[in-house]
Amino acid sequence: MRFVIRLVLFVVALAVVFVGAIFAASELGGEVVDVETVDAGGAHHHTHLWVVDDGGFAWLRAGVPSSGWLVRIEANPDVHVTRAGVDQPMKAVPVREPAVRDRIHALMREKYGWADRLVSSLRDPNGSVAVRLDPVKPSP
Repeated sequence: MRFVIRLVLFVVALAVVFVGAIFAASELGGEVVDVETVDAGGAHHHTHLWVVDDGGFAWLRAGVPSSGWLVRIEANPDVHVTRAGVDQPMKAVPVREPAVRDRIHALMREKYGWADRLVSSLRDPNGSVAVRLDPVKPSP
């Protein structure tokens, strides 16, 4: 019985360490931007996400299509992105083309290395959604 308790505690400890490593990798594994979204009730939400640049645009990646921030931008694509201390209004555009998704995956893997590998171990890469950030031109 004592062996079973120790085994269960060991498995729980491993799970806690793994979840902690995922969190540390996602927050400390490289450049993180703050994306502010607004839900249907008008509440503001801040999400820390990795970002890559490609083709003159900044790109984000939702690991799963049901991510809260992705659901919110599908309802309201107007976001504020804080990158390197600069806040900028943007239009978030989900792009579900497999070739684009795979390109963003490759860029994330190149930029974030081991952290991307660790975080990616929790999701099916074919279910991810690339999100292009289009700058919003100031109104005259």
